[in-house]
Amino acid sequence: MSFPEGFLWGGATAANQIEGAWNVDGKGWSVDDVATYKPNVDVRDYKSHVTISSTAIKQAMEDLDDTYYPKRRGIDFFHHYKEDLALLAEMGFKVFRLSIAWTRLFPTGEEKEPNPAGLAFYDSVFQEMKRLHIEPLVTLSHYEMPLALSLNYNGWTDRRVIDCFLRFCRTCFSHYGKYVKYWLNFNEVDSILRHSFITAGIIPELCGEKGEIACCYQALHHQFVAAGLTTKLCHEMIPGSEIGCMLTKLTTYPRTCAPEDVAVTQQKNLKNVFYSDVMVFGEYPRLILKNLENRGISIEMEPGDLKIIKEGTVDFVSFSYYMSMTESADPNAERTPGNTVLGVRNPYLSSSEWGWQVDPVGLRISLIELYDRYKKPLFVVENGIGAKDVVEPDGSIHDPYRIDYFRRHFQEMKKAVEAGVELMGYTSWAPIDLISASTSQMSKRYGFIYVDQDDLGRGTLKRIKKDSFYWYQKVIRTNGADLS
Repeated sequence: MSFPEGFLWGGATAANQIEGAWNVDGKGWSVDDVATYKPNVDVRDYKSHVTISSTAIKQAMEDLDDTYYPKRRGIDFFHHYKEDLALLAEMGFKVFRLSIAWTRLFPTGEEKEPNPAGLAFYDSVFQEMKRLHIEPLVTLSHYEMPLALSLNYNGWTDRRVIDCFLRFCRTCFSHYGKYVKYWLNFNEVDSILRHSFITAGIIPELCGEKGEIACCYQALHHQFVAAGLTTKLCHEMIPGSEIGCMLTKLTTYPRTCAPEDVAVTQQKNLKNVFYSDVMVFGEYPRLILKNLENRGISIEMEPGDLKIIKEGTVDFVSFSYYMSMTESADPNAERTPGNTVLGVRNPYLSSSEWGWQVDPVGLRISLIELYDRYKKPLFVVENGIGAKDVVEPDGSIHDPYRIDYFRRHFQEMKKAVEAGVELMGYTSWAPIDLISASTSQMSKRYGFIYVDQDDLGRGTLKRIKKDSFYWYQKVIRTNGADLS
């Protein structure tokens, strides 16, 4: 069996992890321009990698070198985009997920008019994609908000940021609507509680007596309102366009069949889908509202907010899926890291070097669960494995572990489609090596294409095809029929 006709095969990236050119052509500071690579911190200790403070931001802004700020340089897609897009086209990509850096268009987020040089760059990228017959899937907010909005307003905690974001979205729709049909609002919108700074520009020490958690829920509400307004704006400005939400799918199983383990697992899973529930159903789940009330967390809402959310629901649901985990009521249960989360280790699964447990069947479970819940088309927009690759003396790169990972996940995707799931497409994370989101490493490689650069930015930036490049090329050519 192959996948449905017109299935969108491709790969996914983010501007802050690939573009580089962080201070070129008038681009402003983004929150990720101050994200540091910490070589002496355990790669499995994600919280230490994403912790931020006003002092750390000040130090970063005084240090204009990019050695320990890898997201400033990325893989220099800014100057290599034609070469990189040609490689994606050679693999047969039908779709390429990318983001538009907010600060390349609006350096501080508060300008009334966009930066012409930034507009021109993305015009060139989309024109090249059109020439190569690659459909863009654009994320509007992918951990790239202007640092100025974080420093001036503590990010999305301030309602004024909604208008700044809408100005950015309106510019994107008006300039690039002729190229882009598919849009996503907020990348992994649920991540605000895991890393509030890069997700929403929140600096914890500025939250005052309210505390960081209360600030996160207030900022999240503003993002929900912005998402509703953005959906309406997108449909009005680009006839035939589709806009989706994007969730980190953190599928969790009970560690045992003990009722206490099942109960805590149920709570964890309900909290995971809360974010997409709001953007699909257009309302806050009652259990979540009660949970917030019980915790003494109140959200300030303006008249009309809930109406905006109700009328601005999304067209499809997209999600990232890298791993599953288990949960237990036992406080001493052994925990292991995942996609910026900690879960109880599952003894039935293997793990990557970064501790992420590999669970292809969990992808099928996730697809069936989400489709049954939402009855809307689904799109797997991130899935992949970070690994250390070795360049052989002859320049080849053999990565059977990557091929095995994708093969097993595609087999489970097929089963979900056979069961009736309406799946629009699949974009791997990431088709080309890039800077890791959590640890800011380069050595954690995801791509089918190798980029010659190390964790400190040393290298030629030469692009090299791995064995997986040719395997994925065959998968796309046969629409998933040949996974051998």
